[in-house]
Amino acid sequence: MNRPFRVGRTVYLRSIGREDTADYQAWMNDVDVWRHLQFNRPVTREEESRFVERAMAMDDPAEINFAIVRRRGDLLLGATGLHGIDMVRRSAGFGIQIGRKAEWGKGYGTEASALVVDYAFRDLNLNRVWLHVFEFNERGIRAYERIGFKREAVLRQECFRDGRYYDVHVMGILRREWSRRTRAASTRRKRSTG
Repeated sequence: MNRPFRVGRTVYLRSIGREDTADYQAWMNDVDVWRHLQFNRPVTREEESRFVERAMAMDDPAEINFAIVRRRGDLLLGATGLHGIDMVRRSAGFGIQIGRKAEWGKGYGTEASALVVDYAFRDLNLNRVWLHVFEFNERGIRAYERIGFKREAVLRQECFRDGRYYDVHVMGILRREWSRRTRAASTRRKRSTG
């Protein structure tokens, strides 16, 4: 593992580095990847380099970004993080991108999401983490629901993709909900091993 910050069973989070720039730029220019993001134009190497430099500087207290790396083979998978961190309201937005398409559907995004949410509640002392997800991103919605996010609202026809408008779901999870889920999971693990 290279610079691990949070370690899960199959993935770990680390700081973003310059060595990630080429992969991130390629993924941001792949329509299958960016169609699920709130982004819809090509990204130049210089733009992606500026993003990486900002992420490395960590000088914006409202923004924290991580690289997602598969433990086996130390393979860069994507990026995740918190944005719009508000220490008064104790809330933040969440975002994730698994850019390496060959690794989609293997649970890496779900595990990375859980690592970030746990960090938000345990280390940053936040009370709420929220996200926006396009209605057609069914795989993402299922992953968010698996770790405890609940649908809170619908922004009707907020997204324009593929020549039509789609709804955007607002999902959120509260600290007490996360604590309840992690306690229940810990109890189940103890029972199965005890």
